[in-house]
Amino acid sequence: MKITVVPTSLPEVKIIEPEVFADARGFFFESFNAQEFAEAVGEGVEFVQDNHSLSAKGVLRGLHYQIERAQGKLVRVVAGEVFDVAVDIRRGSPNFGKWAGVHLSAQNKRQLWVPAGFAHGFVVISETAEFLYKTTDYWFPEYERTLLWNDSDIGIEWPISGEPNLAKKDAEGLRLREAETYE
Repeated sequence: MKITVVPTSLPEVKIIEPEVFADARGFFFESFNAQEFAEAVGEGVEFVQDNHSLSAKGVLRGLHYQIERAQGKLVRVVAGEVFDVAVDIRRGSPNFGKWAGVHLSAQNKRQLWVPAGFAHGFVVISETAEFLYKTTDYWFPEYERTLLWNDSDIGIEWPISGEPNLAKKDAEGLRLREAETYE
C-alpha cells in the first residue's frame, strides 16, 4: 500500500489517499495497511470495530462522539458521495470548536482519519451512500453525545439546501457551549 496523506485545516485530521491500480478490468487498492497507517498518523492506533451504513440523499448523521471511551475513526465511502466533517472538541486545543470538511466518494476513494477528541458527522449528497468506518474503541451508547449539526458557533458549511433528514438524537444535539467536551 502506498498512501498519500493530505493535510486538512485541523492538523490531527488527515485525508488518506491510497494508490489505486486501475486498468480495463477495473481497479485494486489496499484500503488499510496497519504499518503504513501508523507511519502516516502515528503509532498506537488499533482498530477494534468496523461499521457500515447506508443512507439516502439528504441524510445527515452526527455530529457524534463518546465522552468516555473516545473513538478514533477511519472513514470512507464505497458507494455514492458524502460531505464528511470533524470538529475539534478538546477544550485545551488551539483549534477548539473549529471544523474540517471533505468530500468522500466511491470515485475518489479518499479516507478521512478522525482521531479521538473530535466530533464526527456526514451528510449524503448523492442519491444514496454506503459509508464504512473503523473505530479504535467499541460503541458505548451510555457515553455517546451529539453536537447540534447547525450550531452557529461552529459554523459548518454543509453543502445542502434546506433541512437535512435527521435522527431524533441528531435533531436534539447540543450546542458546543452546552455540550460535554474533552479537556
